[in-house]
Amino acid sequence: MASTDELKEVLKESLENRGVLGQIKARIRAEVFTALNDQTENKPQLSNENVLINELIREYLEYNNYKYAASVLVSESGMHPSPLDRDFLKNELNIVEDGPSRSVPLMYSLISTYSNQHRPKNKQTGASKQPKAAFLEHIEKDLGPGVSEGDPVFVKSGRL
Repeated sequence: MASTDELKEVLKESLENRGVLGQIKARIRAEVFTALNDQTENKPQLSNENVLINELIREYLEYNNYKYAASVLVSESGMHPSPLDRDFLKNELNIVEDGPSRSVPLMYSLISTYSNQHRPKNKQTGASKQPKAAFLEHIEKDLGPGVSEGDPVFVKSGRL
């Protein structure tokens, strides 16, 4: 019969292989942080820019299933537990969405737009001198056919 230590080791390996152990540890860290964070402490009022930045980060974290990191961000920053409406964020940041752009966080659109605007152009062809950023190629591949280099990368969220 297996010893208790062997059983613990097999259980630990099984949880690690399935990715559950990491999730449990992250959940414990988030809960400990929340318990230690004094909720009665008055946090300073965030500037409008910080509110928008925090919301973009929250959307990114939630999109990538970093649930516990998102909960720590909300708790530590004093954000409202309910996210701001996506349409409000788009209007404040002047982001235009269509079809494929709704499938990724708004942060991707901002980065794509900034990257395209600040990429040096070839004087003869008008084409970009630098290759596209690897993450943009990855996003475009995930979005499927019909997305070309000049197309903006757009965003998704189930919070509309």
